[in-house]
Amino acid sequence: MRCRSSVIAALALLCASMVARGEEASKYTAWEGFWGRGSPPGVWDPGKPPGPGQQAPLTPQYQAVYESNLAKAKTGVAFDPKYMCGPVGMPRMMTMGAPMELIIRPGTIYMLIETTSPIRRIYTDGRAWPREIDRSYVGYSIGRWLDSDNDPTHATLEIETRGLKGLRLMENTGIPLADDGETIVKEQLTLDRADPNIMHNDISTDDHAFTHPWVVSRIYKRVRDARPQEDNCAEENRLMVIGGRTYMTDPNGYLMPVQKGEPAPDPQLFQKYFSQQR
Repeated sequence: MRCRSSVIAALALLCASMVARGEEASKYTAWEGFWGRGSPPGVWDPGKPPGPGQQAPLTPQYQAVYESNLAKAKTGVAFDPKYMCGPVGMPRMMTMGAPMELIIRPGTIYMLIETTSPIRRIYTDGRAWPREIDRSYVGYSIGRWLDSDNDPTHATLEIETRGLKGLRLMENTGIPLADDGETIVKEQLTLDRADPNIMHNDISTDDHAFTHPWVVSRIYKRVRDARPQEDNCAEENRLMVIGGRTYMTDPNGYLMPVQKGEPAPDPQLFQKYFSQQR
């Protein structure tokens, strides 16, 4: 009888926990739906000019990497994975090139962003960090709701993201992140108290490429009439990298440089390929 009572008590606790999590998810329906970019595109800190004007807190080592990327951009040398439809990863994906659909479920929040189709999962079930994280471009995210006045529209969603991988940049001109994959991104998302159709995201990026965490504030705006569409970057990608330089194909299929005055691809690159096929 004692064993039976223990099982019943455990089931009751499990059911109560599931109901509580379901009620928690239903509280935040005002957050759900589509959100579009409300901050300027192409920059990480919306309050500063693009490129060097961003004043990224780079260490001397990574300032040199950034200056190298700026020089490469002028000569058509590839340095950005986005050129070849590669994933941009966190935190850059939160500049949102296309609207994001926010879906809130018990224990998990989903962020669906159409650009290169990344999916973020933010776990809100109270779990601890795993001993080993399967690294990915979007990383592993754990979040929690802070709701001091029991008003969901005034709540704060805190998210921490770890376990990132791959070559990732902060924005279009090539501000780098360290290549050790130790980036930690912390976000605080809130709905604007005066207008709940505006979402604020205070983002702190802690990375070994920086002298201190880089903190910026970005804005997203609710999109009422969003029509989800597949954005398959590779489908219409006419860019290619040959010998470290970026070229594109014209409507007739001929190679073109992306910058005026760029040299044609080195014929030796093709000769080496064909010699290996014999």
